[in-house]
Amino acid sequence: MKKLLMPFLLMLVLVLSACGEGETTEKSKEEKKEDTPETVTYQSENGAVEVPANPERVIVLSSFAGNVMALDVNMVGVDAWSKMNPRFEKLKDVEEVTDENLEKIIELNPDLIIGLSNIKNVDKLNEIAPTVTFTYGKLGYLEQHLEIGKVLNKEKEAQEWIDNFKADSKAAGEEIKAKIGPDATVSVIENFDKELYVFGDNWARGTEILYQEMGLNMPEKVKEAALEPGYYAISPEVLSEYAGDYVVFSKNAEGDTSFQQTETYKNIPAVKNNRVFEVNAKEFYFNDPLTLEYQLEFFKKSFLQQ
Repeated sequence: MKKLLMPFLLMLVLVLSACGEGETTEKSKEEKKEDTPETVTYQSENGAVEVPANPERVIVLSSFAGNVMALDVNMVGVDAWSKMNPRFEKLKDVEEVTDENLEKIIELNPDLIIGLSNIKNVDKLNEIAPTVTFTYGKLGYLEQHLEIGKVLNKEKEAQEWIDNFKADSKAAGEEIKAKIGPDATVSVIENFDKELYVFGDNWARGTEILYQEMGLNMPEKVKEAALEPGYYAISPEVLSEYAGDYVVFSKNAEGDTSFQQTETYKNIPAVKNNRVFEVNAKEFYFNDPLTLEYQLEFFKKSFLQQ
């Protein structure tokens, strides 16, 4: 009898133990679920905003689509400028929205809206979903990404990317300076409609990498005109005065490029020495992580393999 009873008792102990472990596991899951907040408080430039702890339906109304994509957060709506970027292929099936098309925004059922401080209807947007806005240029470009990370509850991931990017940019800058010389100057220009612009060190188009991270030199004329405001409109006739030893040309193919056929342009030293690096302006407009990584690779290839 005892021999028959022992296996039964052993089996009973094992079953009770498994049930206990199962109850503990389920209890742990429930406690973990209860401990995970549904919202977090983000301290925006306009005050505290309660945002979802894990946003799943984000709308970006200006500038920051690349930041959100880099942090692997789903978007259901983006602005037209982001939508037209050839490198943002992930946005192909994302709806294009504006700050004035409230009906479409409601239909998209966002749980978070992000945009610049100059967007319209902020009060109405806040009624649809928590809305966070930023003043362009108020934060440094890397600090801006960190703040987007905080809004999305992904500050750690944002900081890790920043640390890696700064190290990569610094190393590339040292290589480039060794190749072109410590005194060489670099200009960034762009054509838009019938205007031509030069840029300072914080207006995207790769300027943050070239001047802030790599420490390359800006021509004095550009520094005087564009450093403080961020950009400066010039006529093609005076481009030679603003052109550095190297020129990065953020080119809008549909804009006026006739100046490139003039003798004035052809006689600029950077042009004569084949030191003008052209890139599609639509791929260079922003300073989000995805664009910055592309810009960095473009600069390494252009400066080091010429």
